[in-house]
Amino acid sequence: MSSFKDKVLLITGGTGSFGNAVLRRFLNTDIKEIRIFSRDEKKQDDMRHRLQNPKVKFYIGNVRDQRSIDNAMRGVDYVFSAAALKQVPSCEFFPMEAVRTNVLGTENVLESAIKFGVKNVVVLSTDKAAYPINAMGISKAMMEKVAIAKGRSLGADATTTICCTRYGNVMASRGSVIPLWVDQIKSGQPITITDPHMTRFMMTLDDAVDLVLYAFEHGQNGDLFVQKAPAATLEVLAQALRELYKADTEVKVIGTRHGEKLYETLVTREEMVKSIDMGNYYRIPCDDRDLNYDKYFVEGNEDVSRIEDYHSHNTGRLDVEQMKQLLLKLRFIREDLGLEEKHKSTEIISE
Repeated sequence: MSSFKDKVLLITGGTGSFGNAVLRRFLNTDIKEIRIFSRDEKKQDDMRHRLQNPKVKFYIGNVRDQRSIDNAMRGVDYVFSAAALKQVPSCEFFPMEAVRTNVLGTENVLESAIKFGVKNVVVLSTDKAAYPINAMGISKAMMEKVAIAKGRSLGADATTTICCTRYGNVMASRGSVIPLWVDQIKSGQPITITDPHMTRFMMTLDDAVDLVLYAFEHGQNGDLFVQKAPAATLEVLAQALRELYKADTEVKVIGTRHGEKLYETLVTREEMVKSIDMGNYYRIPCDDRDLNYDKYFVEGNEDVSRIEDYHSHNTGRLDVEQMKQLLLKLRFIREDLGLEEKHKSTEIISE
């Protein structure tokens, strides 16, 4: 953590699952200060009482309000921009709310970071931003475009570097399906599956933090980073949970929800053409063409039609045993199964 020695880090949306994971990673390092920015005073109060750590400072505010961001941004070295509306159904019903937080709110954060001379900003996105079909994904895709355009306009030698990360479903983060299914198993209810053949990338919160730190260390203005990840069908995930909990719970197929995809794409074919394979990650540099539209009509790339997207149907698939091993990385499951002492906080269940 030498890059963070004596530095100030601001996490927008810091009371969420990602913010809590970053705190676990950083609190015992030589970082000077971590600022938690969010609109949820209850979660902030819970964190404050739980942590009792002078390194952590709390700022009430909303990314939609430039003034409240400016107040938290003064003196900050680095920003992890995680504030977002993330639930597919709620964004479908209130799409403009998703726009105000995910698009306009992110722009406010970036403008503030540039104004106050922040060195690095990493913006967190989602696989739903690739070929988006729902309001949440569309708003996140626009968020990426805003961040990438801002980074491109700043250029390579700017004081502030802005890059993005895109990752798939984080296992057992707040609002995800694994805690729901575990509750259903424990209460003897059927496991409700939308489509057994639906696939999703499987990442832990620690994977998400690793990706953001990798982007922080290696990113240039306008870059997008994606971590390679395994996937599993919902059927395999449900069976793995049933076996871990030694349950004969019925599996009930309820049908695909509004706005859901059969599989998730992490990198589109258009992005794959220009992506740079970094081993465990893809780095996708921004398009550096200018607004000379003639180029768009006379210059093309035949590779786009030959290459495949990187999605959860064509990445490595986990079988039931492999899925069980990955699930055992989740603290709350280890606690449930008696493999680890019960933790005081129930807020962070992924690790």
